Amino acid sequence: MTTVDALPSAPSADGVELALGAACDHLIGLRSPEGWWKGELQTNVTMDAEDLLLREFLGIRTEEDTSEAARWIRSEQRADGTWANFHGGPGDLSTTVEAYAALRLAGDPAEAPHMRAAAAFVRQGGGIEATRVFTRIWLAMFGQWPWEDLPVMPPELMFLPSWFPLNIYDWACWARQTIVPLTVVSAHRPVRPLPFDLAELRTGRPVRRCLRLGWEGAFGVLDRALHRYQRRPIAEVRRAALRRAAEWVVARQELDGSWGGIQPPWVYSLIALDLSGYHVDHPVMRKGIRGLDRFTIRDGGGRRMEACQSPLWDTALAVNALLDAGLPGDHPVLTEAADWLIAEEIRGPGDWAVRRPGLAPGGWAFEFDNDGYPDIDDTAEVILGLRRIDHPGARPAIDRAVRWMTGMASRDGGFAAFDADNTRTLCTKLPFCDFGAVIDPPSADVTAHVVEALAHERPVGSRTLRRAVGWLLKAQEADGSWFGRWGANHVYGTGAVLPALVAAGVRPDRPCVRRAVAWLEGHQNDDGGWGEDLRSYDDPRWIGRGRSTASQTAWALMALLAADGRSPAVEAGVRWLVEHQRPDGTWDEPQFTGTGFPGDFYINYHLYRLVFPISALGRYLRLRADDAGTPRGTLWPTC
Repeated sequence: MTTVDALPSAPSADGVELALGAACDHLIGLRSPEGWWKGELQTNVTMDAEDLLLREFLGIRTEEDTSEAARWIRSEQRADGTWANFHGGPGDLSTTVEAYAALRLAGDPAEAPHMRAAAAFVRQGGGIEATRVFTRIWLAMFGQWPWEDLPVMPPELMFLPSWFPLNIYDWACWARQTIVPLTVVSAHRPVRPLPFDLAELRTGRPVRRCLRLGWEGAFGVLDRALHRYQRRPIAEVRRAALRRAAEWVVARQELDGSWGGIQPPWVYSLIALDLSGYHVDHPVMRKGIRGLDRFTIRDGGGRRMEACQSPLWDTALAVNALLDAGLPGDHPVLTEAADWLIAEEIRGPGDWAVRRPGLAPGGWAFEFDNDGYPDIDDTAEVILGLRRIDHPGARPAIDRAVRWMTGMASRDGGFAAFDADNTRTLCTKLPFCDFGAVIDPPSADVTAHVVEALAHERPVGSRTLRRAVGWLLKAQEADGSWFGRWGANHVYGTGAVLPALVAAGVRPDRPCVRRAVAWLEGHQNDDGGWGEDLRSYDDPRWIGRGRSTASQTAWALMALLAADGRSPAVEAGVRWLVEHQRPDGTWDEPQFTGTGFPGDFYINYHLYRLVFPISALGRYLRLRADDAGTPRGTLWPTC
């Protein structure tokens, strides 16, 4: 890390304006004819491996799909034979097993050098026996793992009322939509053998079952009881539970054929419905299978799947970036984006209403089609953008969204992504839950975005805003930073919270702000940028440490500009962005800086490297213009 005295001099205003103009031109060039933006949402190869396994299970796998997907999977294998969960990360056992199985399905022989290297890594890591439960479920469906050695998730869960522990609404929305179809799969225990065996991935050692105390031990006892029940369920109850689960799944299919617009519930729902008697020609199945094409990217690297798509999020961020850059609120680029955003407003109820039954709907989702699950984070960002655009339909949509968003506050004053008070940790103790977050408690980054939106839409002294600010102050880490739930990691959390606190009226000279500023300045890289490796979620030694990236540098800059805009650290960060910009106006960023599940699943949002630097550079120039007492001109005088 660098010191303030060692930081380089300020970049020229002309150079910053040129960089900002080039970035804005590039961003506007990415806009769709309908007015929205969508960058690729890149994840790891489990999406592609599981897509091939799904198609094999349903009997719809083609040679073309297989060869193209295998080409992509091979291209992502590292020199040591492994596959990682993020760029530059360590090899992951379960991801490597799933990629290996998909390549065997594509015809790659076990004796091939790249397959031998992968198998050696798997065996060294404990073999199939040490993989996560979800990987072993996939293997069990193809006869490569015994169902008896997997935790039982009975479909009778569907009968638990919403107030009872472990009911399906105790799970986060993404987990809920995955668990319900998996209860059907768990009940049927299908086996559709592969034309090969994966013996080379097994160690032969038994799965370790540690004697545990507390809830983990109690659930271990419960799981053994459920295994006995699984062998002889009450026939009428089981049939009714399976019927209810299938009906629940069908009722939540989106217009584009997806479930929640994300991969895990989508593939498991198709499998569950197949086991429930829905043939691949059934309209629900046809729509679900056809919808996967929309999430498929084909290019010179092969065929790869997006785990999700983020047009609402990307459009809101793009709109806010262009506004920060100085594009006027009546510009056609922004008014057309507002047209699209307003048309995407969710006006109907969803699963969130189970916890907030009297709340009127409003807000926005993350995806093109996810009407059952609007999310609070997207809603806050859309509000922040629409309020600055001259559009006659903006104010009614904002008012509805503010009412809904305010009503989604949890009891402790914080805000989660999709649900209110989704904080019961009991389900996290189940032996089934060894991968990813399964509940949706309030987080600092989402709460910060809500605070920033409400600071402009409600009086600063409003109770909801005041309680949310209090939540943020309590959530500050001992080192002065904030944890980032949906972005990597403390740089993201701190980058979201500081602008929100200042917008809500917290003075920049307050100790909470000064401690956060000191943390950011203390974690600036010698090159002037900021970076934080995703290993920081598992290893505290990585907190605030990593190679500089455009998005993370921008997050730090936006925080410092809000709290201490005249710091030498700001000048060095702006210089880093200007000097690392590509000729086309964007930035290189192979690093994953988005978070799906901390510690398990990460995302490279391809627009992050562009929209956040635009916001940071635009805010920097505005601050410099304010200091000089001169008005800023438009960057696009010919528009």
